[in-house]
Amino acid sequence: MIKKFILSVSALTVASVVLYTTATAVSGYSVSDLKKLENAVLGKERVTAEMDLTGDNMVDSFDLVAMRKNFTSMGEFKETAFTATEDNVKYTGRNYYDGKTAWLVQSGSAVEFIVNAKSAEVTITGDYSVNNDEKYRPRYAVIVDGEIIFDDIMSEKTKTVKLFEGKTSRTADVKIIHLSEANNGTVGVSEIKTVSDSPVPVVPAEKKDFKIEFIGDSITCAYGVEGKSASDQFTTATENFMKSYAYLTAEKMGADYSAVSYSGHGIVSGYSNDGNRNTDNLVPPYYRNCGNLSDYAKPWDFTTDPNDVVVINLGTNDYSYVSKDFDARSQEFVDGYAEFLETVRECNPDAHIICTMGIMGGQEMYTLIEQAVSDFTEKTGDEKVTAFKSPMQNMADGYGADYHPSEITQQKNAYILADRICNAIGIESDRIGLDVAENAEYNLVFDKTTNANASPYFSEYDKSYWINMVNGGPSDDSIEAVISGIDLQKNGKYRLTFNITTTDGE
Repeated sequence: MIKKFILSVSALTVASVVLYTTATAVSGYSVSDLKKLENAVLGKERVTAEMDLTGDNMVDSFDLVAMRKNFTSMGEFKETAFTATEDNVKYTGRNYYDGKTAWLVQSGSAVEFIVNAKSAEVTITGDYSVNNDEKYRPRYAVIVDGEIIFDDIMSEKTKTVKLFEGKTSRTADVKIIHLSEANNGTVGVSEIKTVSDSPVPVVPAEKKDFKIEFIGDSITCAYGVEGKSASDQFTTATENFMKSYAYLTAEKMGADYSAVSYSGHGIVSGYSNDGNRNTDNLVPPYYRNCGNLSDYAKPWDFTTDPNDVVVINLGTNDYSYVSKDFDARSQEFVDGYAEFLETVRECNPDAHIICTMGIMGGQEMYTLIEQAVSDFTEKTGDEKVTAFKSPMQNMADGYGADYHPSEITQQKNAYILADRICNAIGIESDRIGLDVAENAEYNLVFDKTTNANASPYFSEYDKSYWINMVNGGPSDDSIEAVISGIDLQKNGKYRLTFNITTTDGE
């Protein structure tokens, strides 16, 4: 695992702050009061005299225990309904609350809460997109204690999902997550209903102390990741953000996340069938908003929950436009990318920005991204912007729908990106899952005392090394295949795997 770079709450709650005032009584406290006290003990919020509940002129973990006693059983069960406001649930990603419903707008947008009850249910709401063609309706999942209990396409205006029920109370972590993308509508969480004997049956899940934002296209959306083959066409039923490199990277880093991703979109041009510039599908015009659809095109607040890292994975769709006249259009892309970096930096003044592309090919564009980063850095002096080229997907790892990345490819790129993030923020990476032979050199060594000879070829397409034998020589070691430049580290643990095939009979 990656070395811990965020201290846990349990480790910090032993801290205390000395006060010289009279303590208040422990009664009538809200969840908001409890969170403020926790933050004060952690040093994240100003300490006040009212927080000394034990009367010892100190604010520490004992005061937390005292306040938490206020949230014990009332002695009788009653039914209570809650709305999905930030007082009751944790928001992940770009969500929009309209006064009644929390709309999960972007890929991976979610609400998460801790519920203490003997039974609980949640009401899911659909927007206009429930009338879309079935293959374009939003997909979502309901997760209880890490287990998906409901995975569905939003095909009706309201849907009530039973979370659990029983004769005694239980505490459970509940998450409702939007699995498909913002292009195809949203999923709403309208009501959480409990039968509980707790004064506060529903509280927000704990926020993590590190947050990553992912800006991308269909690759980030996990377009077609559950497709059976490259010949499958798009449907939201095979789009699952929880299998995206973005979600998997955040999970590996122990981080919260936010995604801004739209299939077919780019920096200066969206995907183009004819080589003409497509200005209808651009990410920069929507970046400052919650979403791109009119109902959710609300300004996004970047200050309340700032990002620590922003990953930009764009350029694949621009390639369909730029490649038709690479020399003439390259500078247009470089300038557009550098301009977008200015926007991202303005919205995220303290974040590390990591730029990448290449998973679905078009890797010539990466040199333009490097140029844009260089231009931006030279102009601004900003040293917290870096770039790396993502390796192109390997045919051996399979494809999702329309030749999009498979689950294996998405996971491999999560390993790579987590390593890059560690390097950017200055913490040690565990390097798990990395292909340490990614930049290796493949060569043949011949026994020069014989007539041994062969012709080699390395395929970037499927990472295969072909050796066409001309004269095998008199012994087994007359021709040797040598792989050099493998990045091994002292005391590291590695797995060596390869397949060998030969012509029949040889």
